Amino acid sequence: MATVVLLAFVAGMLVTLSRQINGRLAAATSALTSSFWNHAVGLGVLVAYTLVAGRFWPEGAADAPWYAWAGGVAGVVFVAGGSWVIHRLGAALTSGLLVAGQMLSGVMMDLIRGTEGSGPMRFAGVALILLGVWMSRRGGPRRE
Repeated sequence: MATVVLLAFVAGMLVTLSRQINGRLAAATSALTSSFWNHAVGLGVLVAYTLVAGRFWPEGAADAPWYAWAGGVAGVVFVAGGSWVIHRLGAALTSGLLVAGQMLSGVMMDLIRGTEGSGPMRFAGVALILLGVWMSRRGGPRRE
């Protein structure tokens, strides 16, 4: 279990690094160009991996419902949106809001699926993330 938790933590750190890199590219080009290159390079890495692994099309993929393919669309919106926002809000605020949005959608999905746990406590967790984001923006001297 500790390995899975560590992997999730590192993946979260990589999301922030990816946002920074894509944000810099978006500042030099555009958010959609940055998103395009993010996904093109990712496709190249995945193709190389599947060539080494020897398997590209997973079993049962052809039988997946139409909405199973919607993650790609959401990914493009996420990458392009994050690339556009990060230079306007900064890395910490962007990351905090992304985490809060991810937590809120995760809580909603768990509630819809009937996953065990306390709904009010989950929403309190989202509220605490938003409170932390708000508090981090309030304190300290202002730079002019």
